[in-house]
Amino acid sequence: MTPSLPASAPVPSPEDDWSLFWVALLAAVTATGPLAMQIFLPSVPLVQATFDAPTGAAQLTISLALLSVAFSTLIYGPLADRFGRRPVMLGGLALFALGSVACALAPSLPMLIAARILQSAGGAVGMVLPRAVVRDRFGPERAAALLAQLSMVMVVAPMVAPALGGVLTDVIDWRAVFWFTALAGLAIGVLVFFTLPETLPRSAVTYGVGTLLRGFLLCLKSQRYRAYMGHAAASSMIFFAFISAAPYLMVNTLGQGATAYGLWFIIISLGYMGGNLLAVRLSGRYPVLGLMLAGSTLAVLGIALSAGFVLFGALTPAALFLPIALSMVGSGLAAPNAQAGAINVFPERAGTASGLTSFMQMFVAGLATQWVGVAQNGTPWPMLGAMILGAAVALACIAWAYRLER
Repeated sequence: MTPSLPASAPVPSPEDDWSLFWVALLAAVTATGPLAMQIFLPSVPLVQATFDAPTGAAQLTISLALLSVAFSTLIYGPLADRFGRRPVMLGGLALFALGSVACALAPSLPMLIAARILQSAGGAVGMVLPRAVVRDRFGPERAAALLAQLSMVMVVAPMVAPALGGVLTDVIDWRAVFWFTALAGLAIGVLVFFTLPETLPRSAVTYGVGTLLRGFLLCLKSQRYRAYMGHAAASSMIFFAFISAAPYLMVNTLGQGATAYGLWFIIISLGYMGGNLLAVRLSGRYPVLGLMLAGSTLAVLGIALSAGFVLFGALTPAALFLPIALSMVGSGLAAPNAQAGAINVFPERAGTASGLTSFMQMFVAGLATQWVGVAQNGTPWPMLGAMILGAAVALACIAWAYRLER
């Protein structure tokens, strides 16, 4: 039996435009995964103490969750290209809510890790499908600017999430964090069910496992696609290396509380939002690769400033967060353009291309997160080493893409 979209699903029209409500709803779906990650970060040191676990074991609640996101995004894209955006999105949100409840009830660290894997697999739907929906409705010309706008709106949730997670952890317990994400996932799922239309044109529906595998191979054979995807993956390494080390540095090295980490993290999110705002203003007016290069240069500058503070012994919360906020301005400028560049190589397989890009972003981020956790020695150097490597690879991918585009 061949799959089909719902009979009521409207066919997108180039003249149609969506209301701010739908943009905000897609932003909320996109934010589920980052929300679950960021709101939990201030709780990691307390989870480690609760279960009397070594740092590397507690870090598995982050790194394995990221790997779960990676492999899930690899699946969501082809499924959405075959069955439609809406049903796959609803399934992912349901899995996210169930996984959050399992996290809140986990009696041991292994059970918590397993529940985090489940929760992250559901939240990964937001890494793929909103991008594909934007591409369905607005085409390649407006995709970069709208992806940046989408990212800028959805950053609001992760911006306040660490502060909220810190307060919930300090005032109630770390389990309260997961009850909150369960309620958020349920509310977003209900809104999607009652308001979001299907956007995949019937002519674009794909069939069969062979077709899905050929979509992956088609993307991977393209050097242009690999260059854009490589940049997106390396940029994610910069961010996740930071968030994997910052809670331990704040709580264990600098003696700050979970709430303090959450409040300082707002600066990081504001930096990324500022970069997204620049991308909204500049995308379409300047070349994609030029904006990627400008953003990556800012990221390198921020990392260099952070390393300079550490070399001179000025390790304070301000020295830890302010230079990296500058790096996040660069990432916020470069990332939407890299993502749009990767998707637009194969516009007829937007879901597959987006899913494969997200897979590499999260896979690399998971490896970097676990490495930084295992190498943690009370100093920022393991974190900075991973960030420097990510920045170098990102710049190399830009040079590669320039050569290919010429």
